[in-house]
Amino acid sequence: MRIARFSHQDAITYGIVDGKELVVLAGDPMFVGYETTDVRVPISDIALLAPVIPRSKVVAVGRNYRAHAAEFGNDVPAEPMLFFKPNTSVIGPNDSIVRPKQSARVEFEGELAVVIGRIAKNVPAERAHEYVFGYTIANDVTARDLQRSDGQWARAKGFDTFCPIGPAIETEFDPSGDARVVTRVNGDVRQDAPLTDMVHSVADVIAYASAAFTLLPGDVILTGTPAGVGEIVAGDVVEVEITGLGILRNTVRDA
Repeated sequence: MRIARFSHQDAITYGIVDGKELVVLAGDPMFVGYETTDVRVPISDIALLAPVIPRSKVVAVGRNYRAHAAEFGNDVPAEPMLFFKPNTSVIGPNDSIVRPKQSARVEFEGELAVVIGRIAKNVPAERAHEYVFGYTIANDVTARDLQRSDGQWARAKGFDTFCPIGPAIETEFDPSGDARVVTRVNGDVRQDAPLTDMVHSVADVIAYASAAFTLLPGDVILTGTPAGVGEIVAGDVVEVEITGLGILRNTVRDA
């Protein structure tokens, strides 16, 4: 099932994607289930929004693809390297990524995103799938120069607009299958790797993160990016595509 969050006629609501239409839901399915209304809306008439606004946090994993770690001369961490992005960094499909004045080099990082559906604490890896609401696509936008100069990643990863998510949440996706993450800038492929290249699996990341802090419904986990990250500038169009999840498309502008 594919769930979208959207704006239509000055209202924000949720719907199930059914071909070229959305079947409007009675409320947020994460909390009230999949009760449908009698309303159907053409997708062409709506504006897609970020499919989830994390209630508390975005948890991200650094250096979770060997080739990406190597392109920066880093070793792969023996355990997941976690950091946070604020929920104020989240934007949706077709929203603009804004390059802040503080940075001279902003880069894209296409990633698989996991949406948590239940309160999760000390979850064993073999049960991690029970706590997943679904999967979507993310772009872990990074001010690379500030990441290097600050000595920690909060500012470099946390600017407003630095966490595009979308276009929808797929509840039946299997991250252990043959899906690939592909990132294009202005149509040129910059990243292309199977999700199975992750060093630490989705299940292992959920187990590791939930052992440190409670994950809440609506929290999002970004699972790391493959090799090929690079600079984006004003006017660029960035597309992150994951097999079975669609395409997350955003333009870039200067502040």
